[in-house]
Amino acid sequence: MEKFYAYLDRMKFIKRWQLMRSTREENIMEHSHQVAVLTHALAVIENKVYGGNVNVERAVLYALYHEVSEVMTGDMPTPVKYFNRQLHGEYAKVEQLAVDRIAATLPEPMQEELYPYLQAEKDCEEYVFVKAADKLSAYLKCLEELRSGNSEFIQAKRTIEEALHEKRMRSVEYFFEHFVPAFELTLDELEGL
Repeated sequence: MEKFYAYLDRMKFIKRWQLMRSTREENIMEHSHQVAVLTHALAVIENKVYGGNVNVERAVLYALYHEVSEVMTGDMPTPVKYFNRQLHGEYAKVEQLAVDRIAATLPEPMQEELYPYLQAEKDCEEYVFVKAADKLSAYLKCLEELRSGNSEFIQAKRTIEEALHEKRMRSVEYFFEHFVPAFELTLDELEGL
């Protein structure tokens, strides 16, 4: 009996934004999907609009699996995870152990193919797009919460928006200019009614 995909299915039970009151709960499965879609968008923008050479498939696969360790660790809130360098370093070790344990549930012929995406090369160009998409996903969550009247996300929106612009990534700026405004619209407005 192979357990890998059953572990991944449990991503739907791991809640995000645990320290904040949310009008709608978000889990790491839906978050991972959104990050994969946003990573794809940013990488395609980089390649097609700006003539870049990002390996889109690699970036998207990194994004798809970027939260796998949280099936075992849970979602560590950002203020806790980055409280200090030592804690962050120890948590990274725990994440690595979780990834290794989950990867070990794959049949051996599949491990070689999937493992590199479960534990991404943090220094590669593609992972930069995953990290930007991860932040962009958080920013879009802030917009959603603010649209619902939840002022709990005002400061998070400001902080995340600043961090995104500080990345100085042209694909992120393009996404902000061309796509983010539509996230403020209702369904009727999107449909042009």
